[in-house]
Amino acid sequence: MAESVNPKTRRLVARAKSGDKEAENKLYGIYSERVLGIVRLRMGSELRSKMQSMDLVQDALLCSFRDLGDFTYRNEGDFLRWLSRIAENKIRDNIDKLHAQKRDIKKEVPLNDSSQSENGTFVPGIEPADTTTPSRIVSRKEEQEKLEKAMQRLNPEYREVILLAKIEGLSHGQIGEKIGKSPDAARMLLGRALNALSKAYE
Repeated sequence: MAESVNPKTRRLVARAKSGDKEAENKLYGIYSERVLGIVRLRMGSELRSKMQSMDLVQDALLCSFRDLGDFTYRNEGDFLRWLSRIAENKIRDNIDKLHAQKRDIKKEVPLNDSSQSENGTFVPGIEPADTTTPSRIVSRKEEQEKLEKAMQRLNPEYREVILLAKIEGLSHGQIGEKIGKSPDAARMLLGRALNALSKAYE
């Protein structure tokens, strides 16, 4: 799940910054699945019971396109990490809303965006990432749900290091900086985390 080298990303970001909608669509196609992985593994069961993960992904991506002028592309992987931070902020915002609503049950309302298209999704000006067969959709959903359940069985430290390595594509050194460990310690922690995930998945 780590980000692969994509030499087109820098050019697409530059075009999208200038208002090129086609470039925005292409960026959405490249990164929506990756952001979805981040969201599904981070949003938790409480928030998932109130809103669809894809709604949150679309909200994060639309926000990113509005704020694209604030993004500076330096290295491959920067864009995904920037999107990840936006998605995480959206998760926190919605959790805060959920807790605020729980303080007054009478005001509790679904967090889903009411502005939806006929098929239940809402992405103005953005085309779907791709199309596939119903059987592949079901298979991918089952695998994703199995992975999510396995990840939830891990301790928070293991979950975090796997997300940093496999979703955000950080190096051992970068992971170490984020969690306050040396690169070697981060590498060993990731090894233990992946081993625990493999056992939980099986």
